[in-house]
Amino acid sequence: MRKEELDYVLIPLGMALMVGYHAWLLLRIRRRPATTVIGVNAINRRIWVRHIMERDENEIAGVTGFGWIQEASGKHAVLAVQTIRNNIMASTLLASTAITLSSLIAILMSSAGGGGGDGLLPGAPLVVGAAGETALSVKFFAILVCFLVAFLLNVQSIRYYSHTSTLVNVPVRLIQRRRRPGLAVDYVTATLNRGSYFWSLGARAFYFSCPVFLWLFGPIPMFAACAAMVCALYFLDVCDDWEEEHQDHDEQDGSGSDERSGEAKV
Repeated sequence: MRKEELDYVLIPLGMALMVGYHAWLLLRIRRRPATTVIGVNAINRRIWVRHIMERDENEIAGVTGFGWIQEASGKHAVLAVQTIRNNIMASTLLASTAITLSSLIAILMSSAGGGGGDGLLPGAPLVVGAAGETALSVKFFAILVCFLVAFLLNVQSIRYYSHTSTLVNVPVRLIQRRRRPGLAVDYVTATLNRGSYFWSLGARAFYFSCPVFLWLFGPIPMFAACAAMVCALYFLDVCDDWEEEHQDHDEQDGSGSDERSGEAKV
């Protein structure tokens, strides 16, 4: 087999490894959310939103007339806004980084294309595989796509976080006339979770750009990076301890119906 043909074998294998792992992760999140970090975070975000939106209503119903209620309500509103602001800042940082790297890659593509056909790395001894001008353009384009996708996903994350910063401060007592008093809590939770999901996908695009970047040095480093990335992501994504503690707690007090309903909505 010629070294140029390694790209046709190892690159699809590396891509299939990454896609297969994330398909398995998505299935696990849907079926057993409490065994994944993404699912556990979604469940706890639901509890947090309910705590922020219903805490003040319970205090008002229990001790109406005391002056410290307004102070407590203001503290919870500030806590919610500051928490979501931190998430917006994180998404903004990733979006800015992604668009900056996209511009840099575009400049490198232009300079490599106008260099008389020599390319940027075709003569490097470490490169094993296709290293012509066309192959180099494909590699740079793949990196560019990763960063552009990360930028778009983080922009969507900022959008949902911005919506949540307003919705989370809506008083629950103003919608008590609806058939479902908890409709606002469910909607705000779904909006916050969507923002977090888009942020996670944007981070995954950055992760995926690492093996694609190593593709510049050949298909062997790219495939090795895909295998190492899958192993690292497995330990970062799987969380079995939380489910075990959650089941033990349910068996002791017989509760957990609310958390179970939250898991079903992840």
